[in-house]
Formats: sequence, C-alpha cells, structure tokens
Amino acid sequence: MPSETLSTAGVLLITVPTIAFGGLMLLSHIMRNVPGYLDNPVRQNLWRAGHAHAGVLVLFSLVALLYIDQTHLDEGLRRVARLLIVSAPILMPLGFFLSVVRPSDTKPNKLIWLTVLGGVFLAAGTLLLGIGLF
Repeated sequence: MPSETLSTAGVLLITVPTIAFGGLMLLSHIMRNVPGYLDNPVRQNLWRAGHAHAGVLVLFSLVALLYIDQTHLDEGLRRVARLLIVSAPILMPLGFFLSVVRPSDTKPNKLIWLTVLGGVFLAAGTLLLGIGLF
C-alpha cells in the first residue's frame, strides 16, 4: 500500500477517538439535561446527524482507501479521489455542528452548506473511484 494511503488512513484512524469523545459529549448533554440541547430539536437533530455522519463516513473512507490503490486511474486522479472521499467525513459533520453552535440557534446558519459540499465531494470521489475500478 502506498505511503500516501497509509498516512491518510492513519489520520482517519486518529479521528476515531474524537468521534467517540463527541458521542460521550452528546450523551452527557442528554444525561445532564443541558439547556439548548434537549429543548432545541433542530440543534439536537443536527448534532446527532453530525456525529452519525462522522462515524459512518470515516469507516467508509477507510474502506474506500483500499480500493483507490486498485484502480486503473493515474496517480493524479487517485490523489483527487482520495482527497474528495476523505474530505466528506470532515466537511459534513462540521456543517452539521457549526451551523447551530449557539444553544439558542433554531435554524442552521450558512455553514450548513459545508454539509452539501461534503456530499458533493463524496459523490464525486466515489464516482471517480467506481469508474477507476472498471
């Protein structure tokens, strides 16, 4: 496996404890009935979505990395596919969390567009990966 893939996988694996810590924080908000979480359904749902997307997308990215190096794409396109796919577990959760930072936020701010951007990157990277495997 190329060193670029290994280092990318290493960074993704390092994020797993931060995702676990985020889950612990969400659980503590529920158990301690922190104002601005349970009484704010928009914030609660977006933070829950951010946490779930982070976990699932990190796992997806780790699996996708194994396939990227098996494609018929040139190294430049492999690098692009790698970057696009690995950007999603960063951008999407950031969009969910940062769009309702304040406990009083009842609708997402413009940072919710990071979620859309992450989805576009994920779709483009996955499409590139799929084409490269033919």
